[in-house]
Amino acid sequence: MKNFIIDLEYKAPIEEIEKHLDPHMDYIHVGRDKGYFISWGPKVPRSGGLIIARAETREEIEAFAATDPFIVEGVSNMVITEFVARREIKHG
Repeated sequence: MKNFIIDLEYKAPIEEIEKHLDPHMDYIHVGRDKGYFISWGPKVPRSGGLIIARAETREEIEAFAATDPFIVEGVSNMVITEFVARREIKHG
């Protein structure tokens, strides 16, 4: 598995972002259920958000990330960065 940071940067006012927040959170939960998303949350200050993700290939995570309602509706930019995890915490 490869590791990714999905960096979302809002390009619309927060009032416009809020209109798409429920569908975005549905997308986040689907990503979690599919095993893509490990952690996520808004930036501080709230200029966007970050998602820590895993997938077999970059193409796989890019395809799924492109379905984010924030991207589909054009209210956010997205940058995907692959990284090598040097240490993981095992739960369970």
